[in-house]
Formats: sequence, structure tokens, C-alpha cells
Amino acid sequence: MFNFNLFDVKLETNTIGRNFIYLDEVDSTNSFILDKKNKVYEDGTVVFAEKQTRGRGRKNRIWYSEKGLNLNFSILITNKYFFDKKFNLLNLGVSLAVANSIERLSSIQTSVKWPNDILIKGKKTAGILLEAISQGSKIEKLVIGIGVNINQTFFNGEFNYPPTSIRLECRENIEREKFLAEILNHFEDMLLKIISKPESIPADWRNKCDMMGKRITITQENKTLSGIFEDIDDNGFLILRTQKKKEKIHFGDVGLG
Repeated sequence: MFNFNLFDVKLETNTIGRNFIYLDEVDSTNSFILDKKNKVYEDGTVVFAEKQTRGRGRKNRIWYSEKGLNLNFSILITNKYFFDKKFNLLNLGVSLAVANSIERLSSIQTSVKWPNDILIKGKKTAGILLEAISQGSKIEKLVIGIGVNINQTFFNGEFNYPPTSIRLECRENIEREKFLAEILNHFEDMLLKIISKPESIPADWRNKCDMMGKRITITQENKTLSGIFEDIDDNGFLILRTQKKKEKIHFGDVGLG
């Protein structure tokens, strides 16, 4: 059962999460916000669900999460400042907000994996999906879906990266409400940092990425690239050094080797 009082006490934001929609079950929290009939318009609205029947990650991959054990939520952003060129900084910043929250509340060391996964000891504990609604070429609103494995101890299926949870790593039951509030607190701080000091987001992300400087393979829809993960640019795109040249990578699945 979700403890609303505990969540409210721990939430320190001005905007993010102040409009909070709690759902027992939904197909997808991202889809709920994007569906116009639900009339979710307020900037910073958070939609939280105990269970998603069609939770998804990038490329419409299924995100499976046991009911009542984890965090499945989405954040609505309508502030146009964060659209366009700031879009990719949000990708990096959300990863940092989740990773820093895990470290602060559990003392577990985390790392980030491009473009937006959070790992513990090489195992995936959180994933992020950004989706936008556009009118013509202009973004009207942005939805950030976040899934964090908190108290789940068994995972069934095939995975590119083996999954884990906070509970499995620290061996104790975790109060989800504290984690959710902490992530939202860090997320709002990150938004302010994008406005005041945007260059710090890529710098902080680099410090938490274990893959930089290593040989990686990037799988895209119709090709596979290999090379050295040299850097990310100021917009969050991956710089891959191959035998012939440096390439700027906008999307793809990254693995070591």
C-alpha cells in the first residue's frame, strides 16, 4: 500500500509531483498522460501506477514490473525551455537524478549506461523513456517515463542486461515512497541546473559512466557499429571512434565488446 503521508513529507519540490495522480493499474503511465481524454495538462504532474499492463521501454520493449513492489511513474513537462536542444540534456539529467537518489538513500554505487539506463554492478535497475507530442515540427509536451526496480526479487524473461533491484543489492525492504520523493527532488534540482549551468549535466554524466574509453558495440535497426566510446557531446550524443573516423551516434543499443 502506498503511504501518501510519507511521500508528502519527503517531497521538497516546488512544482514536480505537486499534482500527483495515483492509479492502481493502467496500461502505461506515459500513455495515460499522452491520451488527451485524460486531460493531464499541468507542468510537473506525476502519474504513478502500482501496475502497468503494457509498460514499455525504448523500441516498444516490454517493461515488466510486479504490482506494488517497484516505482512506475511518468512526469509531464510543458515548459518549452526544455524542448528542442535541451531534450537530450533531459535524457542525461533524468538518469543522474535516479542514480544519485539510489546512492543517497541506499549507499549503493551506481553507473549510467548511454542513453538512459541505470546499472548496479553491471545489472539494470532502472530505465527511462522520453516521449513527446508534437504539432507539426514543434513539441507541445514531453513525458518522461521512469521505471525503478525497488523490492522485486525475481525476474522472468530474457534481458540484454541482467536485472536487479535495490532490495536485492542492499538486502532489506525499501520504502518506495522515500525513493519516489527523492527522485522527484533530484529531478527538479536537475531542471534548475539545465537552466543555470547546462554544461554540468554532461560533465556529471561522464563521471558516472563506466563505459567511456572502452570498446563498445552499438546495435541500430539496420547495422552494427564497433569502436571506442570516446565521449558524449554537449547535447548528449555519443562520440564513437572507429578505425576510420569519429561518428556521432544519436540512437542505438550499447554493449561492451
